[in-house]
Amino acid sequence: MPVENSVKKYRDEKGFTQAGLGEAVSVSRQTINAIETGRYEPSLELGLKLAKQFGVSVEQLFVLT
Repeated sequence: MPVENSVKKYRDEKGFTQAGLGEAVSVSRQTINAIETGRYEPSLELGLKLAKQFGVSVEQLFVLT
């Protein structure tokens, strides 16, 4: 089941670079890029870290399509 995400939207709103966000949640810039482009679906743990970093719920960040 495909998952759409708003990581890039929230990253841009918060002023993070891909590298900066990756560092904040302990993953590489390449991982953030892969999530944003839909080539990688993060683990629940990483999804929760990203949501916490942006101050939103996981449901706001990731949506099943």
